[in-house]
Amino acid sequence: MTFRDEDFLPVEVPVGVSNRHIHLCRQDLDTLFGPGYELTVYRQLSQPGEYAARETVTIVGPRGVLEGVRVLGPVRSYSQVEIAMTDGFRLGLKPPVRESGDLEGTPGIAVVGPSGALTLPRGVILAARHIHMEAERAASLNLHDDQRVQVLVPGMRGMIFNNVIVRVSPNFRLELHLDTDEANAALLANGDKVKILRP
Repeated sequence: MTFRDEDFLPVEVPVGVSNRHIHLCRQDLDTLFGPGYELTVYRQLSQPGEYAARETVTIVGPRGVLEGVRVLGPVRSYSQVEIAMTDGFRLGLKPPVRESGDLEGTPGIAVVGPSGALTLPRGVILAARHIHMEAERAASLNLHDDQRVQVLVPGMRGMIFNNVIVRVSPNFRLELHLDTDEANAALLANGDKVKILRP
C-alpha cells in the first residue's frame, strides 16, 4: 500500500516501549515493603510526574514466575500489573487488553516483596496501545481524548497499528506507548518515530 504525505497528520510521534511493571496502592505497598515505605526514584519517565522506582517485586502466576518486575511511581489509588502476552504465557494467564484502571473481570496474581506477599484479586492487563498527547497539540490536529486512530510504522517490519487510543491532557508529553511484544514485532525501539493516519 502506498501513502502520500497528505494521508498523515502533520506530526511525528516518538515511541515509548513499556516493559512489564506494576503500579501499587498505598496499602499494597505497605504490605510488600513495610508500613510507611516510600518508593525511591530510579529514573524519571517521559510523562511528567511518573517514574520507575528502584523497587521491584516478584509476580507468581498459575504456571510460572516473573522476578524483578519494576514498580512505577507515584503510588496510585489501585494496584495494577501490566504485562505483555509472552509474559502471560510464562505465568499461565490470559489477561485482556484494557485501558489503565479498567480492571473489572481481569485476572489476579500473587505478588511477593521483601517484607511480605499478597494476592491481588484482579488487576493484570495487557495495556491498550495509546498515544499521550498535549491538549493544545490535540486541538491543532482536530483530535480528542479517547479517540481511536491508526498509526503507520515504517521500515522492514512496517505495519499499521489499529485501535490506538488518543489520551489528551495538558500535562502529557507526546509519545506512543507500546508493550514489548508490539514493539518487537515492528522492530521499534524507544525514540523511533511513527505517523498518525488521518482519521
